[in-house]
Amino acid sequence: MTIQRICCIGAGYVGGPTMAVIADRCPNVHVQVVDINQARIDAWNDADLSKLPVYEPGLDRVVERARGRNLHFSTDVSASIAAADMVFISVNTPTKTKGLGAGQASDLRWVEACAREVAQAATGHTIVVEKSTLPVRTAAAIKTILEAASDGDDQRTFSVLSNPEFLAEGTAIRDLEAPDRVLIGGDDPASIDALAAIYAHWVPQDQILRTNLWSSELSKLTANAFLAQRISSINSIAAFCEASGADVREVARAIGTDSRIGPKFLNAGPGFGGSCFQKDILNLVYLCRHFGLPEVADYWESVVALNTWQQHRIARLVVQKLFGTVTGKRLAILGFAFKADTNDTREAPAIRICRDLLEEGAQLV
Repeated sequence: MTIQRICCIGAGYVGGPTMAVIADRCPNVHVQVVDINQARIDAWNDADLSKLPVYEPGLDRVVERARGRNLHFSTDVSASIAAADMVFISVNTPTKTKGLGAGQASDLRWVEACAREVAQAATGHTIVVEKSTLPVRTAAAIKTILEAASDGDDQRTFSVLSNPEFLAEGTAIRDLEAPDRVLIGGDDPASIDALAAIYAHWVPQDQILRTNLWSSELSKLTANAFLAQRISSINSIAAFCEASGADVREVARAIGTDSRIGPKFLNAGPGFGGSCFQKDILNLVYLCRHFGLPEVADYWESVVALNTWQQHRIARLVVQKLFGTVTGKRLAILGFAFKADTNDTREAPAIRICRDLLEEGAQLV
């Protein structure tokens, strides 16, 4: 099975850069990125590459090479799905704000809407790929929707794969061009091989991992949970270092040389932010409670709680260092995005710190 045309639904922080790299590395594959947000698509098509809606170092050069050749951005969702051999679903899955599971479970309304759009517009055999970070067994819901659409129709068939992204914002292009692994989960070997063949244009075969659907979905949640856990762990030690006279940087360097631990994600700071870590941990918490594992849920929820505590603690430290009051004092906030080399401010640690300082009467710049 050879893939000639790819459609990606969602032109955000994952869909846009991922499809740009695929188009760049696979010039014979036609890649269409679609979104219902006209302003976002216009930004992707802007001749001025500094106006791309996603900022990532190197993204502009990749888009410049591929756009107009085999990479296209459009709002024509249905026609793009109809023409595609493979459809990626790459839409937001934020934490629910109301209803069952509010505050922890993922809001899957856009994933379901995409599945229904694919079910209605697809022609022939279509491979549907989960690219969004999703709760375990979301693929079952997508399959149900697609199977209902193809029931009794021999001309329309579907297979579902999970292909979670492991890129980090700020280094997304580097992570996509030289990934340490690509994970493909599914139960249709031919479809898995078809997607693996796309990545094989630049990723070594031994770095393309094949799993079942559920392992693939859970792997992304688990990876983010483990990374966030390290951040909360070193920040808890940072507080103890300040109380005891130790230097957290020296402690981090000492334990980072242990090959069982390693040096990554051991920089103490304001904690984790962005659209992934907190959302995915809370999703994991919700799923653990759903499956009757309250102790496991409590353990992972404590990682988020400590992250929140760290941000409040930093605001308190600022007040303490400025003689116990910041009322009327002018404070500069350097770096409001959640990390360097990205324009993403979702769940940025700076938000909570700034809010606390404003409540103390500070004037922020």
